[in-house]
Amino acid sequence: MTSPLITVPELAAALGSERPPVLLDVRWALGGPPGAEEYAAGHLPGAHYVDLDRELADPPGPAGRHPLPDPERLATALRRAGVRADRPVVAYDAGPALSAARAWWLLRWAGHPDVRVLDGGLAAWRAAGHPLTTGTPAPGEGDFKVDPGHLPTVDARGAAELARTGLLLDARAGERYRGETEPIDPRAGHIPGATSAPTTENLTPDGHFLPAPALAARFTALGLTDPARTAVYCGSGVTAAHQLLALTLAGHDTVALYPGSWSEWSADPQNPVETS
Repeated sequence: MTSPLITVPELAAALGSERPPVLLDVRWALGGPPGAEEYAAGHLPGAHYVDLDRELADPPGPAGRHPLPDPERLATALRRAGVRADRPVVAYDAGPALSAARAWWLLRWAGHPDVRVLDGGLAAWRAAGHPLTTGTPAPGEGDFKVDPGHLPTVDARGAAELARTGLLLDARAGERYRGETEPIDPRAGHIPGATSAPTTENLTPDGHFLPAPALAARFTALGLTDPARTAVYCGSGVTAAHQLLALTLAGHDTVALYPGSWSEWSADPQNPVETS
């Protein structure tokens, strides 16, 4: 299996090849600053900005803060960015891939055969001395057709069932899992039976992913025995994709995403909540 990550030297070489990848800048942070402003201030040469809130998700609603995008909404954004079925795609963000992984997961869910994430993101690119540009490329002429459903998902009922009978990983920070704080969603706590597994523990101090053996050991320690009976959630289905990328690196590429995540679960007063 090709790694879902690409290193800075590998990307620099690929960009100089006869078949360079399509670059997607997916910078985003909960509460800002807007990724479009950061993109305008400097980005990898040739990269197209993709708006996570508006293009990689549907509007907030009963299904959570970042519902999976309508397939045509997603296809329009990807074609504008030049995504083609016969060209590799590389997504990046400011550093630890917390938002770039959303693009990676969506493209795989939509059926793209060759998509990777820049390990270390823009921070690693700059640290290696590579240039940025403020020039905006012309709209791409992509032809990618979104075919949803190539990766597994679960709904709220499925997540609750796996929390009881399989393994449900909560990718949020530990203090949100424990209910000590909740900065954005209606209630604090976690889905009963879920296991705390913060995404930050997938990373080295400089924002790169841990080696695959270390990630595999981590998920084994968290209780993973059957990837097909495992799912991940977070606040709104964004950083959970980062956990799924780490799981794929560890050799577990059949783990499901709960797209609505805590933003959907906590908004329904009939859903029980645990704090601990």
